[in-house]
Order: sequence, then C-alpha cells, then structure tokens
Amino acid sequence: MTVSSSPDVIVIGAGAAGLFTAIAAGKRGRRVVVVDHAPEAGAKILISGGGRCNFTNVDAQPARYLSANPHFCISALRRYTPRDFLDLVERHGIAWHEKKLGQLFCDNSARDILSMLLAEAADAGVELRLDCPVRDVQGTEGGFVLDTARGQMMAPKLVVATGGLSIPKMGATDFAYRLAKQFGLKVVTPRPGLVPFTFTPEDLARTHGLSGVALDAVVKAGKSAFREALLITHRGLSGPSILQASSYWQPGQPVTVDLTPDLDLAEHLKAAKRARPNAELKTILGDVLPRRFAERLCGDGGANGGEVESRPLRDLSDKALAAVGEQLRRWTVVPAGTEGYRTAEVTVGGVDTNDLSSKTLEAKAVPGLHFVGEAVDVTGWLGGYNFQWAWSSGWVAGQAL
Repeated sequence: MTVSSSPDVIVIGAGAAGLFTAIAAGKRGRRVVVVDHAPEAGAKILISGGGRCNFTNVDAQPARYLSANPHFCISALRRYTPRDFLDLVERHGIAWHEKKLGQLFCDNSARDILSMLLAEAADAGVELRLDCPVRDVQGTEGGFVLDTARGQMMAPKLVVATGGLSIPKMGATDFAYRLAKQFGLKVVTPRPGLVPFTFTPEDLARTHGLSGVALDAVVKAGKSAFREALLITHRGLSGPSILQASSYWQPGQPVTVDLTPDLDLAEHLKAAKRARPNAELKTILGDVLPRRFAERLCGDGGANGGEVESRPLRDLSDKALAAVGEQLRRWTVVPAGTEGYRTAEVTVGGVDTNDLSSKTLEAKAVPGLHFVGEAVDVTGWLGGYNFQWAWSSGWVAGQAL
C-alpha cells in the first residue's frame, strides 16, 4: 500500500486503540498513516475473549478503571460509550451476545471485530504500513520525523498506541514508555495486571494435587473484592476473581478468599451437627465445596496449613466448627508473586495522566503528541473494559487531530 508522502497524522500501533484513533481522524478528513512492527494488524484482538473478543462492557463506568488519577478517564468514557461502539458493531451486522456481568462477545469470531475495524479504516482513507518497525522519533518545529525500517516519515501529529508490556511473545514492548520519557513525560511504573498468582513452595505443597479445582469465591486484595470463579493451578491461583484482584495487589500483601460467599459456614456446620451427628466433617464440607478440596483440607495440612481433623461432627465442639467456618470464609494466602507479563492480560501503569489532556489525550507540554489505549495509566477490569478504553480514548484523540 502506498503511503502518503505528507500525512496529517501518523499513528504508531495497529491494535484496537491505534486503529480506532485512525478511523476517527480519517472520518474527519485527516490523511492518516498507521505503522506497526507486526506483520498483521490487531493480533491481540484475534486472541481476545477466547477468540470471540469481549469487545466492550455495558457497565464501563469510571469506577471500573485503575489509574493514579481516577478521574482522568471520565471524559473519554462519557463522550464515546459502549452503546456507541455497539451501534457500530450492529451496523456491520456482527452477531453478539451478553455473556455475564455486562460482557459483550461476538457470536462467531474476534475476526469479525478486526474485519470491521479494517473496513472502517479503509472507508476513512487510512493507510496501513505493517511490518514496519519505528527506529527513532524526533520532534521538529513542523511536527515529528520517524525513522522506520521503510524510510523516513513526517507528520505534524503523532499518536502512540503501542500498548503495554503484556504478552511479549506477541511483540509487546516498552516503546510507548521510552518515547514518553524522551519527550519529558512521566511514566507510572508498569506492572502486570489481570494475571494469575504464584505460590510459595509451602503453599504449593498444601494445594498439591488440586490443580483444576474451581470454586465460586470472593477474592479480596487491599480494599477491592471480586466475586467470580477461582481456579487452583499447578503454580498457584487463577480464574476471573483472581485476575481481577491481581490488578490491585501489591507484593507482600495478603489475599483473602471467602470460599463460601452464599453460606454462613459456621452456622451450616453447627446445623449439620444436630441433623447428622455421625457424618464426618469432610463429608459435610464436600457438600458445599469441591470434594477434592474438602478431602485435602481435612487430610494433610488443610487451608493455611492449619490441621482440620475430619472427625464425626458429634465429636467437634461448636467453637471448633465455628473456627473451621471462619477459616474457610477468610482463607488467607500471601502470593509469592504473579505469572508476570507472559500471561498478564494488561499492563497496569503507563504514561502519567497528569501529563496528558483528558479531553484529547494530547501531551500538555508537547503539542501534537497523543498517547491512547493501554499505553496510558488507565487500566480496566476484566470483561471488556480495556477494549472500551481503547475505543473511547482513540475516539476522543481522533476528534482532536
């Protein structure tokens, strides 16, 4: 594809945020070129949502986003909403469904969303230059000069949409952070988000043989709590509730898990003692928890390493049963760490929002330079929120280009 000799806008990054910025600017008559080091646009879109792309969430409100400045995302999310994006999806005839908790997915394939974006980009006159790494960027009086693997490019406006550090095997780099610092912008220290926890050897020993066990749980890290599925893995803990909590977790901090969120377990055990005094504790626990988990709890160490003896209920005092109930409603672990960027779905942190305009995503001190999407210190919950930030931040930036 031939690239304009003098585009109005260069967008670095052909992912969700970059393509949507380019579309928004192109529809306003701007000549836009998108460059990316990858051979294909939107590779992360294609693997998202198990291949069906959880493309937005109907409840994408500012409270569902992490940022050093929690107010920063308000303007963009209000100006371009989940309904706006859904209207676009429906205009393209893409079948969709709401799965749970406001999460919207394609019925067929994530490629439907990518095809829609590429069609919109083509209609807006956007030019794509893929397999084209950017080696250097310099600011000039007239804008920005890019040294790329395919020669020099120049434009008065530059948008950086190169994402964060998550999933490096798909080409994730720290390009956005390096460029921000080059132009004097601050960066909130990045860390993996929406990522599984790993256990210490001691905790791994306690959960040995339980890999694959799933529970409905409330997981709390800091002041934030999430109720969804929890999954025990061969390395620690995963599942939606764990991924959500991980974005709020700090190293060394305990994570507290309520394994029976709909049940006052202490009262349940005391009632079971009266109704079934000869039943063993592990049998009663196996009625409300996965049986493998209950058997391990009552066998070789139990949760938190505390021995839970599986005796007939008649032999256990109400106080002892209450202690078991409390233990399982406040199962506390201190993760050794996380799986890191290798499996993290997002990067928490990024270009400091204090250095950007919330109305345009433009760098306050560098006219014409914009940062959008995951590169910015705005991180959504699991469930379509990060895609909505890509659409919203890209759209508002596009209106200012």
